[in-house]
Amino acid sequence: MAEFRYETDRLILRDWRAEDWEPFWRHLNTPTVTRYLGGIADEEERRSAQQRLAKYSREDGHTFWVVERKDDGGHLAGEIIGFCGLKRCREKYGPIGDFEAGWRLREDAWGRGYAKEAASASLDLAFSRFDAPHVIALTHAADAPSWALMQRLGMARREDMDFPDGEPWAKGETIIVYRLDREQWERLKHG
Repeated sequence: MAEFRYETDRLILRDWRAEDWEPFWRHLNTPTVTRYLGGIADEEERRSAQQRLAKYSREDGHTFWVVERKDDGGHLAGEIIGFCGLKRCREKYGPIGDFEAGWRLREDAWGRGYAKEAASASLDLAFSRFDAPHVIALTHAADAPSWALMQRLGMARREDMDFPDGEPWAKGETIIVYRLDREQWERLKHG
């Protein structure tokens, strides 16, 4: 299978390489970044996460891809700033099999619009390349930055789809669901 690569104005979303993991974990396995994600990952958790992302790519043809800042001489140029992409929902009590958008960026990349740019690209890919009927995004109520981004992306809160925590990252919180249907996405894109 050909390597995945997708470019936006400022970012590159691409497949993982072995050399990506050290800088990824160095910059993203911090107390601030992992505050709503279950906390600092130990070596076993990091290895498990890496295996899951590779498995999603193999089985589904998509994953949470590396997000790299384009080399334009600016801040973070050419560096991995996190991940963003698509997987199929596999949360124990969640909407199993639904397309799920997800993201995680390093702290020094926050507040620059990178998360919205990468997540918008992932939604475009979900509908145009992977033929998703809809896409969900998951978080919990305390993670206001994540659900605020979901709203800026045009996603709608779906309380009827919320489900109880069955995942370590939710820390016992109810997992809340946002959703964007294909028709909504087409209206947003062609407004």
